Amino acid sequence: MCRHALMMVLLLAAPALPVQAAEAARGHGLKEIPDPELNLMRGRYTVGGNTVAWFGVTMVSQWQAGNGTALQGALTLGMDFRSGGTPRLSFQPSVHVTAADAPLPDTRGRSIDSSGLANASGLVQSVQVAGDGNAARNVTTLTVRDGAVPSLSADGAHGASAQQAGASASAVLDGNQLRLQLLVDGQGLVQQWIRNGSVGQGIALTGDGQVASNQLRLELVRDTAGGNLPLGQNVAQAIAMNRGMGPGR
Repeated sequence: MCRHALMMVLLLAAPALPVQAAEAARGHGLKEIPDPELNLMRGRYTVGGNTVAWFGVTMVSQWQAGNGTALQGALTLGMDFRSGGTPRLSFQPSVHVTAADAPLPDTRGRSIDSSGLANASGLVQSVQVAGDGNAARNVTTLTVRDGAVPSLSADGAHGASAQQAGASASAVLDGNQLRLQLLVDGQGLVQQWIRNGSVGQGIALTGDGQVASNQLRLELVRDTAGGNLPLGQNVAQAIAMNRGMGPGR
């Protein structure tokens, strides 16, 4: 599978050339489609025999604040398209907060504004730091394969949350949006999301000596014998706008 088709998740098929154009191009051999033109084509066609059987999203966020407070959140969303029509969903959230007795570092006079991320489209990875001795990392991976569909169970819960001593963690499936968020009052925010046209990871730290990480794993299983089934719209739109996924930021 070519690089563009992999990042698009859905395989591309160019429409047939008009007869005159085909005659004019005869004898010139294969020609690479330029990126600006390919950008307009991505995701608008699928090739029969390479449809989506299952799509899964796994998010894991971890954060240890400067005073030892530890937060962790995780969620797994599976979308099974094998039966056709509306996909069958499975959702598993998990959050944990361990508060420390030591006071949090003083962050007076420091500020970070992450509100602009709400307007970003495509794949977003952001790190904002206003302190010293911090470590932050965003990692995104995409796997496209043939084979067995993972087996996931769901308890019907659409969210989980935990809170202790000014620290909170939440994992929520809300309509067409997926959110994982870790928050420590006065120290910053660690978050991941899938929403309208955007898949993102954000770390904003105002304290000192903090360690935070986001991991996002996307997995697509192809159904080589299935029909033409759509992928979740928000995910497809976001990946379509992305030019490439790096190993992390």
